[in-house]
Amino acid sequence: MSAKLLIVDDEPDMLQLLKRSLEPDLQCRVATAASGEAALHQLSLQSFDLVLADIKMPGMDGLELLGVIRRTYPALTVIMMTAYGQIDLAVEAMRAGAYDFITKPFEHEALILRLEKALERHRLIQENQRLQIQCREGFTFQQMIGQSPAMQRVYETIQMVAKTDLTVLITGESGTGKDLTARAVHALSHRSKGPFVAVNCPTVPENILESELFGYKKGAFTHATQNRIGLFQEADGGTIFLDEIGDVSPAIQTKLLRVLQEKEIKPLGDVHSIQVDVRIVASTNQDLKAKISRNEFREDFFYRLNVLPIHLPALRERAEDIPLLVNHLLKKHCRELGKSDKTVTPELMSEFQRRHWEGNIRELENVIIQGILFSPQDVIRPQDLDLQSHPARAAGLDPGLLTLSYKDAKENHLRHFNHAYIGRILIECQGNISQAARLCGMERQALQQIMRRYAIDADKYRTT
Repeated sequence: MSAKLLIVDDEPDMLQLLKRSLEPDLQCRVATAASGEAALHQLSLQSFDLVLADIKMPGMDGLELLGVIRRTYPALTVIMMTAYGQIDLAVEAMRAGAYDFITKPFEHEALILRLEKALERHRLIQENQRLQIQCREGFTFQQMIGQSPAMQRVYETIQMVAKTDLTVLITGESGTGKDLTARAVHALSHRSKGPFVAVNCPTVPENILESELFGYKKGAFTHATQNRIGLFQEADGGTIFLDEIGDVSPAIQTKLLRVLQEKEIKPLGDVHSIQVDVRIVASTNQDLKAKISRNEFREDFFYRLNVLPIHLPALRERAEDIPLLVNHLLKKHCRELGKSDKTVTPELMSEFQRRHWEGNIRELENVIIQGILFSPQDVIRPQDLDLQSHPARAAGLDPGLLTLSYKDAKENHLRHFNHAYIGRILIECQGNISQAARLCGMERQALQQIMRRYAIDADKYRTT
């Protein structure tokens, strides 16, 4: 849908000139008003994306009009026009809430650039507000935030595997939400009323992990002064979550394989096995097949674990979910830290969506907490955060690209660029490829070729 501009000026020639030039160049719809009073009447009848108003007008002048707009339509972006030599009035307008000002006579190209920037800001504000509403309305699944196609597939997989009692292996980079996924599988299963026992395998020393998992009998080793049940017995009737299973030793893998095969455990120092009714959900951020090839992970154990796999996408692979996550994390941590509610600027939200996020949601959450603590205002700005600390980012690159060959890095960069650029154009055009091609300045066939190469689906952006 094209943008709608309202131009307010008491000079009819100026109104007609701007209408004729802006409509084709900005591909927008322009309405005009010859006075502040007429502008308010127009605003009461229809919504606009941007108001371009002269400061000096008889009757209600531009500053008075700006004041009414700020009170009545606070989300509306306003740019003021002023004659050369009236910069003091323009500064006053900026203090009163105008987004920008431009002096007459102005160059047409300069005006177009100012208006394009203002329209982009308005679009970002609207998108942010829409996503805040969606977040409040509960775009969540078992405490997991996201509505992207990638996350919808994850939700569908969770619901499917939860109905079974088979072993689940959750894979994905660090910080993608493997713990929440495991809890969701448990909560939606018939075992939901039973215990959920989580074990962070790398944090438990190997010589202790076996006794923690399986328990021990009195006298099994020094200081074993009494019997102790293990975590598998504590999880009986429920689910045990073995987090980062890729870090356990081959010896522990062998004992876990027995549990998967026989549904029984043997406590240290005991001569008898104990039957357990436990579902195993495991997770890893490692390539287990690569570890198998290096003889670091048992192949038979892998295939016993990998009955029902769930792969979690990296945050950079679902950038459209970032505004929802940001708003959720802001609300959560402002409350926990005892701070008043905060938001982020549209510019910072755009920076978040472009960022590589090596630590995924966990890294995003840390940045949000820093912003809440360090921003002096209720709006967190880019300058409140140190987002350029990595040398690659200072050069305008994602740090992950430096781990790839030149050819692969270039292809990766082009894929992200095309998804971001063409995706944004398709959003504006609601999936209309012909209109998107015109905005991109290329032929329809050329755009379709690029979309096919990078698997960009226009249907995702259609509203009907």
